[in-house]
Amino acid sequence: MSNTVQQWLQTARQQLAQFVPADEANIEAQVLLMHVLNVNRAWLIAHAKDPLAATPIAMVEHLLQRRLQGEPIAHILGAREFFGLPLKVTPDTLIPRPDTETLVEAALQKITGAMRVLDLGTGTGAIALAIARHAPRCEVIAVDASTAALAVAQENAQALHLNNVQCVQSNWFTALPAHRFDLIVSNPPYIETDDPHLLQGDLRFEPISALASGADGLQDIRQIVAEAPGYLNAGGWLLLEHGYNQAEAAQQLYHAAGFEQVQTLQDLGGNPRVTLAQWPTAPTHQ
Repeated sequence: MSNTVQQWLQTARQQLAQFVPADEANIEAQVLLMHVLNVNRAWLIAHAKDPLAATPIAMVEHLLQRRLQGEPIAHILGAREFFGLPLKVTPDTLIPRPDTETLVEAALQKITGAMRVLDLGTGTGAIALAIARHAPRCEVIAVDASTAALAVAQENAQALHLNNVQCVQSNWFTALPAHRFDLIVSNPPYIETDDPHLLQGDLRFEPISALASGADGLQDIRQIVAEAPGYLNAGGWLLLEHGYNQAEAAQQLYHAAGFEQVQTLQDLGGNPRVTLAQWPTAPTHQ
């Protein structure tokens, strides 16, 4: 049994490196031990040769075994940071990912003053809460069809003391008949239902309803783009995250629906990830 901080980290790193890249294995080993000991990374370095007591070793070994069986780190820890915000994460929600920060950054660039913002399929509330924190004058409505996911979003909003966010149960727009928004954002399901990746990695532990969207992965995007004009103010924007190979299809859907200024942005890895467009300020004739 590894009995010092350094020894445990080395052993855990070797085991994790069997199925994740070495740099990720190192980070994950540290994160698990920091979680159990309630310390930061600097403490681990300063106390590398300190012995570990039996109880924390047993606790962290249990977490390590869960990770080695494929369970996502976010589920093991019950949390994930997104856009600088600590968020509660459960198996009822999609795990917030760094690529989605591209969507938040794009939204914040379009926000001026006190605007009404809608986040469709909010999950943990990651997108809505990040916008609410950085654009405090905005009124943000966060909707999700899942009551369990919505409860997580509400808890995150309360924990972050963000009072400009309202959580509403709704299957996309269905519970919002009388609302108009200046900005609509969404990270909807966009994976093909028969994509083998759904059976691999972290995706196995996430709700399929938050991931898959029909044979071509565009079912939900198609619906959102078609219905959004009925909920956007003139000059309002619709911003959608999508798969790396769906930018052209998303742009075509926007154009067909009558949107203007259609453009696609790249994520941190250089993949086309977010397509956005503006609803015309004057009626268009098609």
